[in-house]
Amino acid sequence: MICFPRFARILFASLPLAASAGESSAALLQRIAFGSCANQNLDQPIWDAVVAAKPDLFLFVGDNIYADTEDMELMKAKYAKLAAKPGYQKLKETCPILAIWDDHDYGMNDGGAWYPKREESAEIMLDFFEVPAGSPQRGHAGIYGAHTYGPAGKRVQVILLDTRTFKSRQLKDTRPKEELKKLNLIGWYLPNPDATTTILGAEQWAWLEMQLRQPADVRIIASSIQVIADEKGMESWGNFPHERKRLYDVIGRTGAEGVLFLSGDVHFSEVSRSAGGPYPLNDFTSSGLTNSSPGWAAAVNRHRVSPGAYAKPTFGLVEIDWTPSSPVISLQARGLKGETALEVKLALSDLRKPAAAPGLKEAP
Repeated sequence: MICFPRFARILFASLPLAASAGESSAALLQRIAFGSCANQNLDQPIWDAVVAAKPDLFLFVGDNIYADTEDMELMKAKYAKLAAKPGYQKLKETCPILAIWDDHDYGMNDGGAWYPKREESAEIMLDFFEVPAGSPQRGHAGIYGAHTYGPAGKRVQVILLDTRTFKSRQLKDTRPKEELKKLNLIGWYLPNPDATTTILGAEQWAWLEMQLRQPADVRIIASSIQVIADEKGMESWGNFPHERKRLYDVIGRTGAEGVLFLSGDVHFSEVSRSAGGPYPLNDFTSSGLTNSSPGWAAAVNRHRVSPGAYAKPTFGLVEIDWTPSSPVISLQARGLKGETALEVKLALSDLRKPAAAPGLKEAP
């Protein structure tokens, strides 16, 4: 068993709109921007387009810097490079920012519970993103948390998952590269049949179920790795199929409606959809703010929704039109000039379990 001792962290001022993890804000969310994979050693012109989109909130969904180190002073220095970017400074002035991490900002490529500096890294990350000292997000191991915005009927819950602190080791794919290439696979892992392995860990799973029982109309679940796309062999929930099934099952068991996954990591953007949940589940992947890989975008994904994948620097924008009787959610991958490179629209009414036919009882 891995122990995660609690430790004190430094107080930073919170941003005006941001609700502390587990708390709520009356502010209505209509435009949520998000992104991942921002190399601090590169220019980051994408921030001008993000700011121009006038988001009510920005979500970092991982690889917010590329650290890959056990030297915590070096990690702080790399965060300082992000902080010094003029575009990022402008973003901080215009909207609140929430964040989760992926592997490179966690400190280890494809890392998990075996990374020895996970506690120190968490402290640095939460301090950098100015999570208040009294936030529930600081009261447990890892960096997961939840925020709720808006009035009843237009309530948005933002659930921030930690897919690193508790994650078990992946099962490596040992097939020759030539064979993988013929199958259009670009990753390194296979689905792990060992049901004792985990992504979230027991404590985070119990917390997630509690969050999904809270009232909300739209639920944004941020996962650094893709939830639905599972064939490429890269890191994803598909590497731990029992964990993904558990995720779909807990959404159904709690009656949580309006779920939308946001993810990053893969250096291209796409929308994936699964019928494996209580209603169609969608995963909007936006990657990356600086990094893009057209070759990875060409890899197989049977879950991909038209119009396909976009593999240039990008950020994601989730627009919620609350005015129709059934609100409409627009998922947009936007490029360096703010242009919409791909768009998928969802009716909020479709993100709920279908009502049982008259005279029929639901199965227990």
